[in-house]
Amino acid sequence: MKPRALRRLIKTGIVLFVLLLAGLLLYMLARDRPQDLPWTALDLGERPGMFTGRKIAALREDFPECQRLMTRAGIRYQTLAPVEVRDQPQCGYSDGLRLVSGGSLSIDYLPKDLGTSCPVAAGLAMWEWNVVQPAARRHFGRQVAVIEHYGSYNCRRIVGRGEGVWSQHATANAIDIAAFRMDDATRITVKGDWNSRDPQVQAFLREVRDGACGLFATVLSPDYNEAHHDHFHFDQADRGAMGWRACR
Repeated sequence: MKPRALRRLIKTGIVLFVLLLAGLLLYMLARDRPQDLPWTALDLGERPGMFTGRKIAALREDFPECQRLMTRAGIRYQTLAPVEVRDQPQCGYSDGLRLVSGGSLSIDYLPKDLGTSCPVAAGLAMWEWNVVQPAARRHFGRQVAVIEHYGSYNCRRIVGRGEGVWSQHATANAIDIAAFRMDDATRITVKGDWNSRDPQVQAFLREVRDGACGLFATVLSPDYNEAHHDHFHFDQADRGAMGWRACR
């Protein structure tokens, strides 16, 4: 065999070996952690993977599927009637629901009767199971009983501006988190404790902020700007399967 043909054969063999190895790795990944692959079905009961947040955000286009996943995960909720604002077509929603105490969720929200988009509710459920409660147990040996919030639906533009981009709050596709109450009544607030002298409190707040980044399209905290000095902003803006995600 001529040297040139031999080199070509060796190169072809290397390429085939690499492709075979890549296929084997993908198979192993799909078998053990299917949530890390973009084309696998979303399961709210699975641990979050690389594409979980994007899959949750995409549920904005399929309310029935979002409801099915919520029900399958044991989450109790009430479907909300659609809201339309005639003079502001950028506002309103048709995929709203209200989380109900019990079921697979152990955290209540205050004020009560939180209504938000289904993708936001799905993200909150996974955040509770995979981020908030594990962080509370790790840092305090406690459970979070209540999360205080500043609401979800608000027909307004970003940061309340009279002009510019409409906020995800305008379609109930966002929520602002203000504080956490432990099961022993200890209260941790974003405003008062972000720079707490207690390192465990600081670590807890940053851990729940960072953990939300894999479950929501946008996560903003006091590290972002003064407008968020007292809350975390989470939303499920759908920016596509490979869209950018904000985590500050």
